[in-house]
Amino acid sequence: MVVVAGRYLDAPALLRAALDRIRDLGPWGPAIFVLLYIAAAVLLLPGSVLTLGAGAVFGLLKGAVLVSVAATLGATAAFLVGRYLARTWVAGKVERYPRFAAIDRAVAREGWKIVGLTRLSPVFPFNLLNYAFGLTRVSLRDYFFASWIGMMPGTVMYVYVGSLAGNLAALGAGSRARTPAEWTLYMVGLLATVVVTVYVTRLARAALARRGAAA
Repeated sequence: MVVVAGRYLDAPALLRAALDRIRDLGPWGPAIFVLLYIAAAVLLLPGSVLTLGAGAVFGLLKGAVLVSVAATLGATAAFLVGRYLARTWVAGKVERYPRFAAIDRAVAREGWKIVGLTRLSPVFPFNLLNYAFGLTRVSLRDYFFASWIGMMPGTVMYVYVGSLAGNLAALGAGSRARTPAEWTLYMVGLLATVVVTVYVTRLARAALARRGAAA
């Protein structure tokens, strides 16, 4: 019921409003952000809104660290719910995704490697996958560390985009204008991040395809 309510109440708008509040919370902001991200992961709300928003609110470095911590904790919380509290509901949901059967067989053989590869590939729905892995035989430890490492490239890219949007918004609000050299470094860094993320994603997708075919 909570998930359905979140969807009908325009969850992205609610999350953006929450980010505006977090911006004004001072030292409490990061802690509230992490708790909000964990709740969003458990409730199947769009984490991408929070990831982009973290870049705008906290900047690149701090935002990436916070999202990395929050996304991993949120994914782990959903994993535990899927494993111990909502197995029947999760099993019904993942039946709609034929790819998951291949993932389940591959996890039985290679565990953390498959978790990490699926985190690198955008083909799989992030929030539902958190729950779905709870049905597999992967250990909590392997799931935690593979998820943390596998989500890093995408985290950095999205936070980078959010930080750039935040800088543009601040410029429009009358903040100090960045020099051409600063903007050049920013754009080169963004381009490099996107290229690396896309490349890693393709490698992960190819590796998953090979393992799925062998399963």
